[in-house]
Amino acid sequence: MLTITYKPRGVCSQRFTIQVEDGIIQSVTVVGGCEGNLKGLSSLLRGMKVEDAVERLEGIRCGFKSTSCPDQIAQALKQALSQ
Repeated sequence: MLTITYKPRGVCSQRFTIQVEDGIIQSVTVVGGCEGNLKGLSSLLRGMKVEDAVERLEGIRCGFKSTSCPDQIAQALKQALSQ
């Protein structure tokens, strides 16, 4: 199992820990940020293919920011694709 620890940039969240096995997201844990929304997002991502999650999350913006927690999760998951 691959464990990705990622420090997001430009968002309220402070750290993501993502576990991936055979290209499938097993868990997403977020420290900081909007707790309820991120727990929901983590639950929805569980069992999803990494490629599908990146495709759906990448480019999402939060208000006037150029990124968002979902976009930063996509950036973290791209690490899994490259390993």
